[in-house]
Amino acid sequence: MAASSLAAALLVGAFALLAAPAAAEIRETVIRSDPRSIIPLDAFGFSHSGVLELNVSGIAFDPPASSELDLSQLGFFLSTLDAWVHVLRQLQDLDVTCALQADLVKLAYSFDRLRPPSNPAGVEVARSSSFSTAFRVSEPGQYTLVFANCLGGGLKVSMDVRSAMYNVDPPTGERSYLSAGATALPTIFGFFGVVYAALAAGWIAILLRKRAAVFRIHYFMLAVLVLKAVNLLAEAEDKSYIERTGTAHGWDVLFYIFSFLKGISLFTLIVLIGTGWSFLKPYLADREKKVLMVVIPLQVVANIAQVVIDESGPYARDWVTWKQIFLLVDVICCCAVLFPIVWSIKNLREAARSDGKAAVNLMKLTLFRQYYVVVICYIYFTRVVVYALITITSYRYQWTSDVAKELATLAFYVFTGYKFRPEVHNPYFAIDDEEEEAAAEALKLDDEFEL
Repeated sequence: MAASSLAAALLVGAFALLAAPAAAEIRETVIRSDPRSIIPLDAFGFSHSGVLELNVSGIAFDPPASSELDLSQLGFFLSTLDAWVHVLRQLQDLDVTCALQADLVKLAYSFDRLRPPSNPAGVEVARSSSFSTAFRVSEPGQYTLVFANCLGGGLKVSMDVRSAMYNVDPPTGERSYLSAGATALPTIFGFFGVVYAALAAGWIAILLRKRAAVFRIHYFMLAVLVLKAVNLLAEAEDKSYIERTGTAHGWDVLFYIFSFLKGISLFTLIVLIGTGWSFLKPYLADREKKVLMVVIPLQVVANIAQVVIDESGPYARDWVTWKQIFLLVDVICCCAVLFPIVWSIKNLREAARSDGKAAVNLMKLTLFRQYYVVVICYIYFTRVVVYALITITSYRYQWTSDVAKELATLAFYVFTGYKFRPEVHNPYFAIDDEEEEAAAEALKLDDEFEL
């Protein structure tokens, strides 16, 4: 009972991690000799006309099940996070001995149905090793599909599970394999993909019009815009196919490829801008190269972790571990990209005291200080505020967190492009003596530029 309660407590964490809108495409899960008492499989936001289809085959037990085995202690159920908290309390108070017995969960299938009644001659019929069932959900909510093994005693279960969860549109009968809070995502991602494509076209026009002031960093910024646009369009198609058919039809592979390239290129761009590469100096210092040597491999690890998280699902034993790896690596990358900006601010402050160009250095210093603050705000918003929105928003409006994240990202891209755009007539050259003196006085106030 203690082991069962511990597993139930761990499932609360899994339920919380599954709070984000699930793609819930048709998922095939292979379970082999698994002794866990609670195995979360997938999450989905159901409407008033939701359906869960389960096709399970190859059911086997280790040690082999005897005729006295109480198969009613094994089965699949659906539960919301709130319901599971109450069920966990019932288990701890011994009001129930198995989650399948709780009134608050929706029992989808119990394994006692695998053993048909004896025939009229009294001959016992062999237990079936497979079943197919369709369970209708009429109460809307964010549910998690869970397999429960309440027998304990080291009983290991093996089976192949094919699950499909979808909502049915009553007037048309059409199925939607996207969660109730994610049906707007194809349109949202498609819209932002077109916006970034338009920004890329506008950036190309700027580069052609101001060729004399274009540096290599500006071409790199164009590449980042193009990768972001293609990534969003691939994600829109991925979600669109999942919504209509339950499978991505290969669009998920394209999405992962461009998500990988986009992630690496964005962090690299932030580092290069922070160092002033190509527009302030034509080279990278050794410590700046080391930052890139840390960030790029970590981004590779982060993208691998993201693929494992998306494709394996919470039933995988190492799913939580990969989730933690992704969060840790992402935090390290976000912190690492700030160092070059800090170094550039420090170098500009020191140069301002020695080269006699106070006004020019004041402008550069102000620009890099603004960029430092904006990068911190962008990281904080997309990592903390967006997660908070996912946590507190109803499952029906989970798409709002994606909109908030994309708007913040768009604002960051626009700010970066505007502040570091190519300029033919450098305003630094049109500075009079009064401005120079005022800048020199401002630079004396070190506290104003402290980070």
